[in-house]
Amino acid sequence: MRIVITEFMSLDGVVQAPGGPKEDTDGGFANGGWTGPFFDPEVVGGAFAEATERAEALLFGRRTWQTMAGAWPARAGDPFADRMNAIPKYVVSQTLGEADLTWNNTTLVPGDKALARLRELHQAPGGDLLVMGSPSLVRTLLAEDLADELRLIVMPVLLGGGKSLFPTDGTMRTLELVSTVTSPLGVNVCTYRRPE
Repeated sequence: MRIVITEFMSLDGVVQAPGGPKEDTDGGFANGGWTGPFFDPEVVGGAFAEATERAEALLFGRRTWQTMAGAWPARAGDPFADRMNAIPKYVVSQTLGEADLTWNNTTLVPGDKALARLRELHQAPGGDLLVMGSPSLVRTLLAEDLADELRLIVMPVLLGGGKSLFPTDGTMRTLELVSTVTSPLGVNVCTYRRPE
């Protein structure tokens, strides 16, 4: 399966709490919900809709999975929500147990076995395994060279600090820009792939 990462990002590389003020306040982050003024259904919404339509399964870290599991089941009846609820999901966690997996079609990937299991999924035949949010997990996927595509939805805002996706191990990683679409509000949807 191709591992495809789709993320909201500020100009200064922050991905923390794009959806709401209480989403993730770690480190005193006070700018939650920063994507709202820049969201448009056609370009930004279209990028997420396209990614989920192509996905065969979703992959999350624990915190993002818990946020999504708390939101999407209550939105049943909306086509995007129905897709999110029906699609197979994987969650990487050291702390969740099988009894915690209340969101339909979720499989636990134990944290101590995560790299081996993610390599298996990456090598398995099939479509896209889509990652949204989950910055710690994304950092690991990038560091381990397991990400095939990175779609950054870059908002025209500086947040001055917060969580980032990128490894800080000093290793250079080259990507190929395959497309850029700009929304009327100045959002750039940039798709990068590993060079062939």
